[in-house]
Amino acid sequence: MSLLIARLDFEHREIELRNKPQPMLEASPKGTVPVLILANGDVYDESLDIMEWALNQSDPNGWLKPDKDTQIGFIKTFEENFKPHLDRFKYANRFSHENDGQGVNSLKHRDLATAILLDHETRLKKNKCLFGPHPKLADIATFPFIRQFANADRPYFDGLDLPYVQKWLAQALESDVFRRCMVKVDLWQSN
Repeated sequence: MSLLIARLDFEHREIELRNKPQPMLEASPKGTVPVLILANGDVYDESLDIMEWALNQSDPNGWLKPDKDTQIGFIKTFEENFKPHLDRFKYANRFSHENDGQGVNSLKHRDLATAILLDHETRLKKNKCLFGPHPKLADIATFPFIRQFANADRPYFDGLDLPYVQKWLAQALESDVFRRCMVKVDLWQSN
């Protein structure tokens, strides 16, 4: 979304995570997505780093202004606290090794993730978006995690007493930039 908002030219290569192409692994050995490879060979393989790089090139909507460092701190804290609970709720079977082999209680992690969303709810009661009346970097960086959380159990999410978060998420999902970035493309083949 940041690349689109910054109006940067880029080639989107869709890959299959269970069959990662060798050029991707050579560029970023950690093998996660997204990966941004610049023409000069520089590689960014963290979403927030890609977003910040793109918006430092061009930020026509003011997503970084005026409080970039505050937003980045907010995003990092949110990710550090929310993502572990999201993963253990959404992919509980991947964590069967935890708790002396007993696995995780996915509902406990669902509830802990829900509690973290109360901060978003409080912020969104005051403003349409997390840092004011218009979307900023913090909105764009955190909403995909909340989208995943909502989609993991939509009836549960829809039943939560988080009307401002629910409305904010719905607006993000309806945004033009989200629709443009979610266009399906064929899998990239290195040959």
